[in-house]
Amino acid sequence: MTARPTSEVFTAAVTLTPAEPEHFDLAFTATTQPCPWPKAYGGDLVAQAAAAAMRSVADGKTLHSMHSYFMRPADIGADVRYEVELLRDGRGYSSRQVRAYQHGKPVYVCLASFAAGEPGASFAAEPADLFPDPEELPSSAAYLDGRDGGTMTEESKGYWSTGRGFDMRHVPGPVYLTVEGKQLPHQAVWIKPFDPLRSVEGLSDAQRDQAALAYVCDYTILEPVLRVLGLPWAEPGLVTASLDHAMWFHRPGPVGDWLLYVQEAVAADTGRGLGTGRFFTRDHRHLATVVQEGLIRTT
Repeated sequence: MTARPTSEVFTAAVTLTPAEPEHFDLAFTATTQPCPWPKAYGGDLVAQAAAAAMRSVADGKTLHSMHSYFMRPADIGADVRYEVELLRDGRGYSSRQVRAYQHGKPVYVCLASFAAGEPGASFAAEPADLFPDPEELPSSAAYLDGRDGGTMTEESKGYWSTGRGFDMRHVPGPVYLTVEGKQLPHQAVWIKPFDPLRSVEGLSDAQRDQAALAYVCDYTILEPVLRVLGLPWAEPGLVTASLDHAMWFHRPGPVGDWLLYVQEAVAADTGRGLGTGRFFTRDHRHLATVVQEGLIRTT
């Protein structure tokens, strides 16, 4: 009997254990989650660093931006140590640096900024196109059922289908085995946790939901670049890796119902590609914006 898909992989990833700091002011450890690749999923590091930074701010300010670099591959299923430096605490804003270490070496670093918030005018971009409702689209599991090809294994097929904690439905179709649809520099993905997100010790539900966006955003942010280049994930010889990442949180919103993740390829050259993404609720509230550059290598 196949296990029921669950979002617990995410909440397990962002459950941190306090530790004695060795370099900065606060420290936590967290464990990278299983995946079928040689290195840990980059979203683990982003979300774990976000959780560590949020746990260092005690005056009610809200995370509004993160800027990250991935320095080394992280091992799967191994502890990562997050050291938090308290750079500044002002009335309106607070700043943190988070460095992640594994086996004594830095693997990831980010700066995070927190805002108290204040009255001001409001504007929110809306999706430029109309997209099919998620209920009209196949899940990854339904799409992959009975399909094979390229470098796909049963392990990777299972991971794409149910192992990532979130149901993902692509517009146009996925880029797992082939590039479904035209080679266009844009796509959208409907995203929803497989089941309600569990509470995470040390985080409020609103902070957990921000960490969820930071976690899930990295799964597909390079896909519009792959799409326009005609490269599916199962392309023999394809190697990808996250290089740097920036994320802005514009307004709060629960991560429980379907979210629309609208993505676009910006550039691809000399083995790197840049993608952007924006998260919207079903009623078109713009929650967050992501920009990421990644290694895209074909051998």
